[in-house]
Amino acid sequence: MADVAAGGKSGKVVITNIGLLLSGDLDKPILDADTIVVVDGIITAVGRAKDCDTAQPDTLVDANGCCVAPGLIDSHVHPVFGDWTPRQNQIGWIDSTMNGGVTTMISAGEVHLPGRPKDIVGLKALAITAQRAFDNFRPGGVKVLAGAPVIEKGMTEGDFAELAAAGVKLLGEVGLGSVKAGYEAKEMVAWARKHGIQSTIHTGGPSIPGSGLIDKDVVLEADADVIGHINGGHTSLPERDVCTLCEKSSRAIEIVHNGNEKTAIAAAQAAMQLKCPHRVILGTDGPAGSGVQPLGMLRLIALLSSLGNIPAELVFCFATGNTARLRGLNCGLVEPGRDADFVFLDRAQHTAGKTLLESVQLGDIPGVGMVMIDGIVRCGRSRNTPPAERVPELRGH
Repeated sequence: MADVAAGGKSGKVVITNIGLLLSGDLDKPILDADTIVVVDGIITAVGRAKDCDTAQPDTLVDANGCCVAPGLIDSHVHPVFGDWTPRQNQIGWIDSTMNGGVTTMISAGEVHLPGRPKDIVGLKALAITAQRAFDNFRPGGVKVLAGAPVIEKGMTEGDFAELAAAGVKLLGEVGLGSVKAGYEAKEMVAWARKHGIQSTIHTGGPSIPGSGLIDKDVVLEADADVIGHINGGHTSLPERDVCTLCEKSSRAIEIVHNGNEKTAIAAAQAAMQLKCPHRVILGTDGPAGSGVQPLGMLRLIALLSSLGNIPAELVFCFATGNTARLRGLNCGLVEPGRDADFVFLDRAQHTAGKTLLESVQLGDIPGVGMVMIDGIVRCGRSRNTPPAERVPELRGH
């Protein structure tokens, strides 16, 4: 699919014959509905066909009995500019990830830019430029929320106020720059929060040259909004420390694909046992040294559901509605007023699971049959997932 600018209107879109509708909401993960109506990229109705205004659509999608879920939200990516990553010198990685069901990405810092400026003037300029660029440009239609500066020593509250006034809403991973001590991070995280900027902290061993170990005590003292890759990116803290973070902090618990899989399961299970699953959000932490993972979010969902023994419909909420609520986004939930970002899924051909959810709980990733962003179809049958047993169809009207 072509790269697109932000904006564009879908007109009236009617999606019918939905076999399974996942809401993204942990409190009610499966909806008793078979129809969605969208007007100009916003959901206007969810329910049974007889109760919805399905007349005269501009686009009619027959889901053909497939599952419809909110588009996946990758809570932790490292973009640079456009749809290119210098980390692996790969073009088209965002579009490829959209073929894995991801409709929104959130930057944890544009850290892979060759020659990334580390002086205060330069890092602010880079953050504002990245925010502007991705606000105007959507590779494959994906919403990339970028412009996440890596904080450095010497920054003042005025710098955070300036960034916020310019439209920057995120901090890159605390700990990837010169600010590594808990007390320093705490002060800057508080300044960011005061000015409406959300923060993420690196957790675990160093990932790139210049980063360092961020242990549980630093994470707790800094009190960032998101405990970034709690299962390490790549190297994890000891499992007991990860469980301590789940218990002692009230912040978002971010689990990533490019981390320790054993610790990922432990963190998710700890959140379930502590009765705070609403805090769990998912990301890939890519591109990274291990490459680009277009199916990283689906693989992480299958991992946590199968080996973590967590119902698949709940894990899908970790990757959608939880992130939307914790990040203040208007997507991620299937309800009127939300952005019409959907992924159409079905069980992969020849999986042992009899249903989509059962196949995921057995560890298989599903097939993607269509991705829709703001009510506009961005891809049909995915070029990256195994083939779905059923796929939706565009119908005449």
